[in-house]
Amino acid sequence: MNNKFKQLKNELINMSKHGICLAFSGGVDSSLLLYLCKDLNITAVTFKTLFLTDDEINNTIKFTEKYSVKHTILEVNPLDNENIINNPPDRCYHCKYALFSELKDFCAKNNIKYIIDGTNANDLTTYRPGLKALKELDIISPFAKFNITKEEIRDFAKEQELEFYNKPAVPCIATRFPYNTRLEAKKIETVKQGENILKEYGFSALRVRMHADIARIEVPKEDFDKLLKLSCHIIEKFKKIGFNYITLDLEGLQSGSMDKNLNRK
Repeated sequence: MNNKFKQLKNELINMSKHGICLAFSGGVDSSLLLYLCKDLNITAVTFKTLFLTDDEINNTIKFTEKYSVKHTILEVNPLDNENIINNPPDRCYHCKYALFSELKDFCAKNNIKYIIDGTNANDLTTYRPGLKALKELDIISPFAKFNITKEEIRDFAKEQELEFYNKPAVPCIATRFPYNTRLEAKKIETVKQGENILKEYGFSALRVRMHADIARIEVPKEDFDKLLKLSCHIIEKFKKIGFNYITLDLEGLQSGSMDKNLNRK
């Protein structure tokens, strides 16, 4: 275990004396935190919202059961909040604030002192309005605190022979819609269906961005040929779920592609 992870582990051990609650999404970052805390006084909490798929929820259940970690699912409807429904550029701030406020209430009722999440050092250098909410609510981000990057997290998980080390990132479904586009349950379900169609054909790293009745598909450039060969089948299925136009983004899979216009300002 390298020095950063030794320091992190010691910090987690000290915190666990007063109870740790991990916001557990099932991604690589929070999964590694759970693994590091599996023998400590920890409770994992997963937010069940429209922005997460059923498969992701089920994966968090299986993972916590594997390591015998106490796990709670908090069901929250972000579409009860107008600041989230209207999808402004700082939507993530409002969403994080709403979710983690619920989590703080949960921890207060269960006498848990610390709340941690999987924010890593790379997240501090990209457009992440949700970080402001975490700071305001005193949420601790151990990876960010010890300047641990996404690459280091994946490398460490691989060294530990953890099967999730190369799991593709699965950002919030709300990121599939342009800012200031009103979020609706039906639209969210359509995007989920579109992404499930692509997964059924063997694509793992992907996004389906919705622009009104246009689907903008993002996959890695090395998957372009495969997708084009399957295009007739994909087009047929996408039209059945409500898209009139189906496009392939020639820039390939990109993190935060909806943020481009913000970056130009």
